[in-house]
Amino acid sequence: MPEELPSSTPPPLPPTTEDDRVSWLRLLRSRRVGTSTFYRLIAEHGSARAALAALPEVAKAAGMKDYFPCSEERALGEYRAGMKIGARLVCKGEDAYPAALCDLSDAPPFLWMKGDVSVLQRPLIAMVGARNASSLGTRMARALAVDLAKRGYVIVSGLARGVDTAAHKATVETGTVAVMAGGVDVIYPSENTVLAQEIEAHGLRISEQPIGLVPQARHFPRRNRLISGLARGVIVVEAAAKSGSLITARNALDQGREVMAVPGHPFDARASGSNMLIRDGAHLVRGVEDVLEALGPFAGIVGDQSAQGERVQGDLPLEPPANAAVAEQHATGSGDAAARNGLITRAVEAVTQRRGRTPTTPDAVVDVPAQTPEKRGLRETAQLHQMILDRLGPSPLAEDQLIRDLAHPANRVAPVLLDMELDGLIQRQPGGLLSREDKTG
Repeated sequence: MPEELPSSTPPPLPPTTEDDRVSWLRLLRSRRVGTSTFYRLIAEHGSARAALAALPEVAKAAGMKDYFPCSEERALGEYRAGMKIGARLVCKGEDAYPAALCDLSDAPPFLWMKGDVSVLQRPLIAMVGARNASSLGTRMARALAVDLAKRGYVIVSGLARGVDTAAHKATVETGTVAVMAGGVDVIYPSENTVLAQEIEAHGLRISEQPIGLVPQARHFPRRNRLISGLARGVIVVEAAAKSGSLITARNALDQGREVMAVPGHPFDARASGSNMLIRDGAHLVRGVEDVLEALGPFAGIVGDQSAQGERVQGDLPLEPPANAAVAEQHATGSGDAAARNGLITRAVEAVTQRRGRTPTTPDAVVDVPAQTPEKRGLRETAQLHQMILDRLGPSPLAEDQLIRDLAHPANRVAPVLLDMELDGLIQRQPGGLLSREDKTG
């Protein structure tokens, strides 16, 4: 949630020594340091080591007392654990870092990779969909994946059950990329352990999370933005109205990627979200030719930003949910906080704006602004964050009423609300209502 780095600021030079790499790890793993804060601190102080020295004073100025950065011991432990399992820490600015991610405002400063990094040099396309996919859905995913692989594309997905698994299995021999919600070494679900090993042998597993981290609900939406960011387009195969796949679709729109969807039966709830995307402007996919046609002028351009909307990403949240089983249900099923109520509206509006049409959906939520929001300092961000929590309780409050109470512009409040929603701090309820997440249960 800290302010975004101005576009005129050059990206930091990648670390050249092991000490520098550990310093990058320490800085990003420090409490309340997200990607935006990471880049800003390095830009202001010249290096990660200097930024770490200044961080306690920066935190104090933002109202956080007794602040300590991530310890060198902890960061060095992660670095050595990664080396021990044969993973590679690839930092932004290095040749192996995915070019498609470089222009994103929330590009990870580094990624853990395990496998063949050369697959990232080939054109990538993402495929996502329901965990409880139908037999027709998995069949379609396999067929599309195989046909795209024959044309030189590498499939990117999230190693989840259902559509993800079908797409990975269909292209494991030709190379596929699995983006992990937890550590690059933590296979979730565990039933895909053998598949993950095969992906490592022929393709690539990547993650921005620490080695050994078991995925929690808050990690899946962050993972989804990488799936879409790596690809030239996203194909949605069977997505319910509230699903993690729609988070990926929304991210794709924000990032200027093409969004495509396979139609499903109107009576099948697993296809309600993908059908809605098609209704409101996403490309309908019946086969590989539809995909190639949809990519159009973008087919030869990785990371085109001509239609990209800016979005402010929040810092790493502090309070994880109870367990990873609940995490996947929340991240890809009906319990996903980020998919509640407003996700479809935001995705639909973004699609129709790109198609030059007027959305037919009601103005029920405050949309994430398409242009860069006003810059916010650490102190102001922390104050706004606390003001929102102070005004929300277990009883729902209308979002427009909250914004009026805060006396801040809607385009400043909306990204903060979205970040807090992804962090699991607030809940979005039907009717444009918001409430504070109950952490007592």
